[in-house]
Amino acid sequence: MKLLFDQNLSFKLCALLEKHFPQSGQVRLLGLAEADDRDIWNFAKQNGYAIVTQDVDFAEMAALYGPPPKIVWLRSGNQPTAAVADRLSSHAQIIHDFFADDTACLELY
Repeated sequence: MKLLFDQNLSFKLCALLEKHFPQSGQVRLLGLAEADDRDIWNFAKQNGYAIVTQDVDFAEMAALYGPPPKIVWLRSGNQPTAAVADRLSSHAQIIHDFFADDTACLELY
């Protein structure tokens, strides 16, 4: 499973989480820095990514349209990149299990 980190999350997460989530990307690194949420949604859907975000907009889109893509919504506020990486690492099994179920959005606090 590949994660697509939204604009508000560091590109450094790709390398920090390679062990748990290989081939993950970040919107700026993939040429989507100027893309709107709908374009990012479609890119993730077409390329097999789940979107990781701190933005409620993607959670609302998931409720409206359903997966794919799936959304991992980080609800812990702005934190240093290392803290975000630790949170995602420590929840790696939960995130992997989430991809096997029918839920559209996983909220992590």
